[in-house]
Amino acid sequence: MPLTHYLQLALTDGVGPILIGRLIEAQGSADKVCRMSLAELREIEGIGRTKAEKIHASLRQAEKAAPAELARVEAMGFRIICPEDAVFPTLLKSIPDPPVILYVRGELQARDLNSLAVVGSRKCSFYGREQAERFAALLAGAGFTVVSGGARGVDSSAHRGAMQHPEGRTIAVLGCGLDVVYPPENTGLFDQIAAGRGAIITEYPLGTPPLADNFPRRNRIISGMSRGVLVVEADERSGALTTARLAVEDHNRPVFAVPGRVDNVLSAGPHKLLREGAVLAASLEHILDGLDPLPCGAVEPSLFPEQLELPLAGSVPVQTHRTEPTSSAHLPSLLSDRQQKILSCMGTEPANLDVLMDRTTLPAHEILQEMTMLSLKGQVQRVDGQTFVRRSFIKP
Repeated sequence: MPLTHYLQLALTDGVGPILIGRLIEAQGSADKVCRMSLAELREIEGIGRTKAEKIHASLRQAEKAAPAELARVEAMGFRIICPEDAVFPTLLKSIPDPPVILYVRGELQARDLNSLAVVGSRKCSFYGREQAERFAALLAGAGFTVVSGGARGVDSSAHRGAMQHPEGRTIAVLGCGLDVVYPPENTGLFDQIAAGRGAIITEYPLGTPPLADNFPRRNRIISGMSRGVLVVEADERSGALTTARLAVEDHNRPVFAVPGRVDNVLSAGPHKLLREGAVLAASLEHILDGLDPLPCGAVEPSLFPEQLELPLAGSVPVQTHRTEPTSSAHLPSLLSDRQQKILSCMGTEPANLDVLMDRTTLPAHEILQEMTMLSLKGQVQRVDGQTFVRRSFIKP
């Protein structure tokens, strides 16, 4: 069972995500790594005799501990996933040091591929809480899953903002075990997220306390599973800036920053990021315009069953000649009914949100949500703000 072997590796002392990744690549599977002899471990570059002995002994201990850990997790109603599971965050697999396993409370879904991180200071101002909630609610309405760290301040506000939307989803990434509620006042918030509004995840075993060293590692997961990072409010030493640096330097993801008052110390972090090239985010459109299309390998049929062979945004040029709105009979059959309805009301001339609301009789938040998905599927392109144009469609 692959999960048991990944869990065994995660519980082994002396090996981190990068080394485990190297070992799996060299041996071909987690199972084979778990069965490596002491002599084989000694031959791995960078391990050496002394470290090999410690790893080998810890592997044997972890082999006994893994089934017991898995049983405790299941008894609490949680689950553990590994990179071979279909629901393991796709973008997270591509970072240099992806987690070996994830403990999950709640449910991860295919739509979580379209995630954006919203992070900031624990000691935020009223403005910071307000903007975190506002942006999270707007992102949720546009079909994004909001990812944050479950901490006080901006993180908690972002989670709550996402759940203001009826279909909003949010994921909290913890720096402790799933059975350790930190901060304790977020018990109700975490219960609400896990009860159908998203998931609580961590790479740390049960019982792990919220130690300071855990949070930088937690931050790489927040950035790694997100298409971009929005920093709302933070001083220059905040962990939110660590997340932003990881996004740019290690994960090649865009960073957005909400400007604040120049006399507020909590504006120093976002303003520093803006000086360094972050995208100024004063509206949802600034974020949508600043996001790159998902890489081709990220969108798989198993994640978006209706995607199949539809091209990604950016892969097909826009038609330059004018056409009338297309009959629904000529629309791709693998789109949802709502998506087909929107496309049937569009020609190749740009149409703004007000026009689309009038033509489709759909509310604004539903149109924006579907436009995000249609962009991922290569069917529409944002012209500016809330104006969209339909792309040409290439049949296979």
